[in-house]
Amino acid sequence: MKKGLLVLGCAALLASCNNGSTTVGQKSAYVDTQKLMQEYEATKDVESKYKIKSDELGKELEADIASFQKEASSFQANAQAKGMAWAQQKGAELQKREQELSMKQQSIMQTLQMESGKEMDSIVKTVKATITDYGKKNGYDYIYGTEDASTVLYAKEEYNITDLIVKELNSKYKGTTAIKAADSKVENAE
Repeated sequence: MKKGLLVLGCAALLASCNNGSTTVGQKSAYVDTQKLMQEYEATKDVESKYKIKSDELGKELEADIASFQKEASSFQANAQAKGMAWAQQKGAELQKREQELSMKQQSIMQTLQMESGKEMDSIVKTVKATITDYGKKNGYDYIYGTEDASTVLYAKEEYNITDLIVKELNSKYKGTTAIKAADSKVENAE
């Protein structure tokens, strides 16, 4: 998410360049990109989707880990009774299984990060396009972004158009989700 916000901030900085010329009476505003991304419904939906997905996959992994731990405990109890050869063989099996569980956990995390990253990149593109369209439609010369690598160190609150952009993004997003819901109802009816 921070990567997307940083990209958004950099894009706003690049968009603010005007070949070094300055003109009196330029219209400018800024967007609090962190607030924008927190309040944008699409961002909330993606975060929720991947939290649920992470929880589901985590439960599967937790079950595997619990089974492994039970087997490891059993190994320790039986090691002396069953002899050195058995202990070495079983120990190697447990070590292999532990590595497999670790690789499975890493794979799950990488997959979730890749998938959510793609969706967040798409959201950032939508946000940038919406800000650009909003700026053009409303006659802005500059729209700056704020974030950790801030391009706005100070601005009067009256120049903050974050809420207007969030409202526009969410109204467009609600429209697309309503269309998707209607399409899925039609597909289910067929």
